[in-house]
Amino acid sequence: MKEAFVKLHLSVFIAGFTGIFGKLITLNEGLLVWYRLFATSIIFGLILFLGGKLKKVSTKEFLKIGSAGFLLALHWIFFYASIKTANVSIGVVCFSLVGFFTALFDPIINKRKLSAKELLFSVITLCGVAVIFHFDVRYHLGIMLGVISSALCALFSIVNQKIGKKHPSGTVLEYEMIGGFIGVTALMPFYLYFFPTDNIIPTGNDILYLIFFCLVCTIGLYMLQIQVLKKVSAFTMNLSYNLEPVYSILIAMILFKEANDLNSSFYLGLSLIVLSVILQTASVIIPKKSIA
Repeated sequence: MKEAFVKLHLSVFIAGFTGIFGKLITLNEGLLVWYRLFATSIIFGLILFLGGKLKKVSTKEFLKIGSAGFLLALHWIFFYASIKTANVSIGVVCFSLVGFFTALFDPIINKRKLSAKELLFSVITLCGVAVIFHFDVRYHLGIMLGVISSALCALFSIVNQKIGKKHPSGTVLEYEMIGGFIGVTALMPFYLYFFPTDNIIPTGNDILYLIFFCLVCTIGLYMLQIQVLKKVSAFTMNLSYNLEPVYSILIAMILFKEANDLNSSFYLGLSLIVLSVILQTASVIIPKKSIA
């Protein structure tokens, strides 16, 4: 169990670097995601194929899984666009709105009643982002892109939960990467037309960053999560991942000196977000303790 918790917090720490690489890699967000999907689908596909763990699915199921992968790809594009337009701290703080959108979308998609408790905690998070948005006018576009990113991530999570019950997780991830790659490839000519760039082929440090990004922050992170879930509950893992934005912000402050760009409204908004996380945690843990 001790080893599982070490791996868990190592995975959370690694996840904190996903936003950092979005800032370090000089490719625009569309190309960054395209290369990430391309490299990950090939490398992870080889790992599954050589290990005999890549399962075939019907065309209908592939289209479902691939569509979910395209949602994930769109989430990544907007997430990295937020980071490149604003900064890492803004991008990861907006990502915390995933819970808010999940609380709205999940009852609609799965046809269940709205949870007043989930909405209340999510509204506190929304207020935190609103404080940052209202007082820090420099990052309006970055915040809006981040909000769209979190909404797409919430949709992906809900859809992926349904898909994941029918097929092995490794197979699902591989076909999602392939589906996302196909979708982004189809969009790329239009994307480059509206957002032209001279930097299309990664060179120098970008190649090294992309390789490390795919191997460690995508494949390695996924493999760690699979190992952890064999020993630790999904709730414990998701709860621990609330630390991801904290790690990202701390790393960004060290590498990019982002503390100089953030004002008091950012920290006030961040405090409200942290408060919502604490309340969510307490609402689950306290009833369990009282029963015991």
